[in-house]
Amino acid sequence: MSDPHLSVMLNEVLQALAPQKGERFVDGTFGAGGYAKAILSAADCQVLGIDRDPTAIARGEEMAAGFGDRLTMALGNFGDLDLLAEAANFAPVDGIALDLGVSSMQFDEGDRGFSFSHDGPLDMRMGGEVQGGLTAADIINNYEVSDLVRILKKYGEEKRARSVVRAIDAARKIAPITRTKQLADIIVQAIGSRGKPDRIHPATRTFQALRIAVNDELGELERGLLAAERALGANGRLAVVSFHSLEDRIVKQFLIDRSGARPHASRHLPDLPAGPAPTFELLFKGADTPTEDELAQNPRSRSARLRAARRTEAPAWTDVPNAERDRA
Repeated sequence: MSDPHLSVMLNEVLQALAPQKGERFVDGTFGAGGYAKAILSAADCQVLGIDRDPTAIARGEEMAAGFGDRLTMALGNFGDLDLLAEAANFAPVDGIALDLGVSSMQFDEGDRGFSFSHDGPLDMRMGGEVQGGLTAADIINNYEVSDLVRILKKYGEEKRARSVVRAIDAARKIAPITRTKQLADIIVQAIGSRGKPDRIHPATRTFQALRIAVNDELGELERGLLAAERALGANGRLAVVSFHSLEDRIVKQFLIDRSGARPHASRHLPDLPAGPAPTFELLFKGADTPTEDELAQNPRSRSARLRAARRTEAPAWTDVPNAERDRA
């Protein structure tokens, strides 16, 4: 959710990726191209920019003119970044940057339907009409009450999900809910106004939950991490910036598993069988956070968390994403 001119934790991401001459990098969430531009400016290297949003691809193609043939764009999901890299003759990769969530440009464009601050159609598809599939309006108007409650609890961590959904169900029986402001007003009436100025808007968690559901963001993240493991060559670097606990939890668990950094079993218990060789080494323990200077310059960075790791020579594991296992 970074500002189009202020890529979140840019210096820290560059330090983790450490671009060198002749290397190849993937910016898997191109957006405004902030990370890609910084990588290309840091070394005489190449970048493959990936985005599911055609407007971001068009922006990248304009930017590419300033970097000769060093920037290549690909329309698609970062969950397929290994396949997209192979198709572009870009594998193996020396570094991958992922900036999760919705970009500020998408968030600030009312017609995209991501924000309750800008009235627009209740869409929320990151890829727009090209993406196809369900819109947020489809989910709001057609899902069963129990399914809406589950989505708000799971993806929005909304404690008052039942109250919100009861209000939505009552409203949609009268007329379809098709606009962002319409939905936001229903939520405010259901659970009250913001109250203290520093508290988040009452609709924040519901809008987050719908956006994640529409775009399968958590499943995409799981697929993207597995694709990164396959695409990175030995000593390749991975840097992931997340913006809420659901994303960060997935990244954290993946890197703990892949680096062999699980807590040791009790000495009173038998040793567990050895698993596959670690495919990553953590570049630093835990998650890095924005500096005070960045927080002052870009308040939207306040929830950002950066985790980074270096690829080992071990072969990629043969995992199936949790989301796909759940659907099986």
